[in-house]
Amino acid sequence: MASIEIRQTQDKKITYRAKVRLQGFPAQTATFPRLTDARKWVQQTESAIREGRYFKTTEAKKHTLSQAIDRYIEQVLPRKPKSFYDQATQLNWWKETIGSHTLANVTSPLLAEQRDKLANGITVRGRKRSEATVNRYMAALSHLFTVAVKEWGWLETNPLLKVSKMKESRGRVRFLSDEERINLLKACKESESHYLYLVVVLCLSTGARKMEIMGLRWEHVDLERGVITLHETKNGERRVLPLTGHALESMKQHKKVRALNTTLVFPSKNLTQPMDLRTPWETAVKRAGIQDFRFHDLRHSAASYLAMSGASSAEIAVVLGHKTLQMVKRYAHLSEAHTAKVVERMNMSIFG
Repeated sequence: MASIEIRQTQDKKITYRAKVRLQGFPAQTATFPRLTDARKWVQQTESAIREGRYFKTTEAKKHTLSQAIDRYIEQVLPRKPKSFYDQATQLNWWKETIGSHTLANVTSPLLAEQRDKLANGITVRGRKRSEATVNRYMAALSHLFTVAVKEWGWLETNPLLKVSKMKESRGRVRFLSDEERINLLKACKESESHYLYLVVVLCLSTGARKMEIMGLRWEHVDLERGVITLHETKNGERRVLPLTGHALESMKQHKKVRALNTTLVFPSKNLTQPMDLRTPWETAVKRAGIQDFRFHDLRHSAASYLAMSGASSAEIAVVLGHKTLQMVKRYAHLSEAHTAKVVERMNMSIFG
């Protein structure tokens, strides 16, 4: 049931107070300067209430994006410990830029504008963000909106669903040449950090990610069997890294001088957190005279060496811990010689 009352203000102006009351729902009121606006509001409000849309819209007007981000970080992110730090950083960027907007005013055009700002902005390290990084910022916010729709009732729809993602470049393949590898290992060995050389050796010889190595504890390392067992990996599955040759011998030497009051293999000075090797790493790369090479490229180098040594895509995927072969297709061109030998053997068996 709806009603519209004519009212007069103290300065003799006429206004129209509209009220909508439907059984089972709280009454809704609004005041308008024109009768046509009041009638339009009544019609739209009645329709929205019957369809279950009205109160979601009301909630979106009550809460800001900052409030949603704070609630998400407090209630949802603790359930995602592996990505807590990265996603909190990403969400706080959105909070700083458009956090004062109510959720009702966080529209698809606004988000598209912020996406472009994110892509063109310069980070504290003086670089532009990659397309993949921008997409990760958007993915973090998109999941927040999904939770706000499904669990909190603060939104009716996810506004990011109408915003296009950045087109990501093909997987990067940057690996060390023989000369670069020699120069880098020399610079790492001369580093002020006692850990850098061994960490780089382990990454090159096992293909492990930086945080997988830096988060190692001695109970994960079995030097008698020559294996490292990773219980916390990016894809959530346990993975075993073989330790052989120089890497195994280097780990044995490292264990002889390990700090006994921590279980971390590469502890920081406070012995409770892993060592931060960012500055020693950047210094070593610079001293080695290597251009356009990131720490994660050590993993690409390991995969590339495997491919050039004749390892199949399936074998490379197992070593790197990929669930599918899609991620290792980027190394296929490096194993062309091996593939040619396989085809040659097949033809010899068929045609003699």
